[in-house]
Amino acid sequence: PAAPLPDADPALWVVRDADTTIYLFGTFHLLDGRPWFNDEVRTAFDASNELVLEVLMPEDPAAMQAEMQPLIMRYAVDPQGRTISSRLTAEQNASLNATLSAAGVPPGMFDRFEPWFVSLTLVTLAAQQLNLNPANGPEAVLRRAATARNLEVAALETVESQLQIFDNLTEAQQLEGLRDAIDERAELGRKLAPMLDAWSRGDTERLAAIMNEDLADNPGLYAALFTNRNANWARWIRDRMARPGTVFVAVGAGHLAGGDSVQAALQAQGIRSERVPHVEAN
Repeated sequence: PAAPLPDADPALWVVRDADTTIYLFGTFHLLDGRPWFNDEVRTAFDASNELVLEVLMPEDPAAMQAEMQPLIMRYAVDPQGRTISSRLTAEQNASLNATLSAAGVPPGMFDRFEPWFVSLTLVTLAAQQLNLNPANGPEAVLRRAATARNLEVAALETVESQLQIFDNLTEAQQLEGLRDAIDERAELGRKLAPMLDAWSRGDTERLAAIMNEDLADNPGLYAALFTNRNANWARWIRDRMARPGTVFVAVGAGHLAGGDSVQAALQAQGIRSERVPHVEAN
C-alpha cells in the first residue's frame, strides 16, 4: 500500500483590533490528499463567521463550464488570429506538442490561444502528474466547510478580473513565460514538489525563494501577479478592519511570502500582522 501522505502545517497569520480579527491563510491551489485542515488552521476557521477567497468559482461543473467558456473565448483566444506555432521555434513546437500528446491533448489544439493560456495549461498538466488537483485544494475544502456551517463566503476578485491580469501582460512577457514553461517542462513537476514541501512545513521564506527564482527574469509578470494585487488586498483588509467580526481570508501562499507580501503592504499602512504559532490539536 502507498505510504500515508505527511500531515501539513501551512502558515497562518492574524490581524486584530478591538472588535475585528482577520486570519490570513496561504493556500496551495492544487493539492494531493495530505491532511492540513486541522490544528490552528481549523481552530481559526471554526472561530470565523465569514470566509473570503481570491475568487469564487461555480461549484457545479456544468455551471463552471457555462461561466468559463465565454470568458476563455473572450480573453484566451488570440484576437489577431496569430498562432502559437508561428511564434515558437521548431524545437519548442516539438516539445510543446510532445507534452500535450503525453497528456492526451491533440497537437495544435491550443494553437489559436494566447501564450499565457498555454503556459497555465502546462503548469496544470505538471500538477496533475503529481496527483495535485483543485478538488483537494484548500479553496474547495474551505468552501465545503463554509457551506456546511452556512457561513458567508465572499471573494477579493472575479474570474474575469483574474483572466484580465494575464490578458493584459505584454506579448513579450507572455511569450517569455511560455518559452520558459516549454524549456523547463520537465522541471515544472520538480519545482512544484519543493514548493509543496515548503508550503507543508510553513516555510514561507523557502516558498518565496523558489517563486522569485522563477519570476526573477520577468519583473512585469511578478508585479502583475503579486505586488499590485497584494497592495489591493491589503487595502481591502484595512477597510474590513473598520467593521467588527472574525474573517478567514485564504489566498495563494505566494501572496503571504517575500518582501512584497500582503503583510508587508499592511505594515506600510501601519497595520501589524503576526504569525499564529503551530499548535497540535488533539
